[in-house]
Amino acid sequence: MDINILLWLQDFRNGAGAFLADFLSKMTFLGELNTALVILAAVYWCVSKEFGSYLLMGWSGNRLVNGLLKVTACAYRPWIRDARVVPYGNSMATATGYSFPSGHTMNAATTFGGGAVRKDLPRALRIALGLLVALVAISRVYLGVHTPQDVLVGAIVGTLVMALTVGLMRWVAAHPEKDLLVAGIGLALAAAVAAYAALKPYPMDYDAEGKLLVDGAKMANDTFKGAGWCAAFLVGWVLERRFVGFSTDIAMPRRIARLTIGLLSYYAVSLILVPLVKGALPGAAGTFASCFVQMLYISFLFPWCVKRLEKAPASIRVCS
Repeated sequence: MDINILLWLQDFRNGAGAFLADFLSKMTFLGELNTALVILAAVYWCVSKEFGSYLLMGWSGNRLVNGLLKVTACAYRPWIRDARVVPYGNSMATATGYSFPSGHTMNAATTFGGGAVRKDLPRALRIALGLLVALVAISRVYLGVHTPQDVLVGAIVGTLVMALTVGLMRWVAAHPEKDLLVAGIGLALAAAVAAYAALKPYPMDYDAEGKLLVDGAKMANDTFKGAGWCAAFLVGWVLERRFVGFSTDIAMPRRIARLTIGLLSYYAVSLILVPLVKGALPGAAGTFASCFVQMLYISFLFPWCVKRLEKAPASIRVCS
C-alpha cells in the first residue's frame, strides 16, 4: 500500500507541474544534516546557550536512535523496492542509508520540533515550528524518497526524543555535578550502537543480473556518523561546562561578529579538516572520527576560542 501511495503522488506530481515539487524540495532542505548543524550551532553560539545545548543534546540522541533503527530494520528505499518509483529531480542525492525511519524528518523534529515541545515558548511559535516538521515529513514522501511510515515513525520518535531531552536537561540543571554521569552513559550507548552496526549481518539481496541491491556496510555509514556526532557533543558539552563557560548574553554586534566568524571557521573545518581526517582513516573509523571532529568544534573548540578572543572574564564556572 505504501508503494501505491508513492505511485499515486508521482502521477499527481507529474501532472501538477513543478511548482509544488519545487516548493517541497526547499522544505526538504530544512531537514538536511548540514542545514540542521548550521542552525543548531548558530543558536548555541549566538542566540541562547541553554536552548542550543538542549537542541544539540536532543539532535545527538536523535541521530543515534535513527542510526540504530535504520541498521536494525534494513528497509530498502522505495525505488529499490519498486522500479516504478522515480524520485523527483536530484532528491536521491540526499537520500543516504536505509529508508526507515526518515533521517530528514528526525532532523526536523530536533531543529524545529525541539521548540514545538517547549512549553515556555509562545504558542504561535510552537505551532509554526510544528508545521515546519510536518512540511519536511510531507516533502520526503511527495518527492518519492520515503514511504509514509518512514516519515510518520521518524516524526513520532524524533519528537519523543526531544520531549525526553527537555526532562533530561532540567534534571542536569538541578544536578549540575551529574553531567559526567550523563556523558558517560551517552558515550557507552554511542559505542554500543557503533559496534552493533559494525558487527551485525546485513541483507544480501541480488537483482536478476546477480548484482547486490544494497551494500549494508555503506548503508551503516549514517549510523557511524550519528555515533561520532553524539560522542563528540557529549565530550564537548562536559568540557565546555567545566573549563570554558562562555555566554550568549552579549550585545547584538558581538553576536553578529561571533556568528560570522563561527560559520566561516565551521565551513573551513567541514571542507578541509573533516575530509582530511576521513581520508586518513579507513572505513567506519574515518566516518566516526571525521564527524567527531566536526561536532567537537561546534560544542567545545569554537566556544573555547570565543572565550579567549573576546577577552571574557577569567572566572570559570559550571553553567546550568
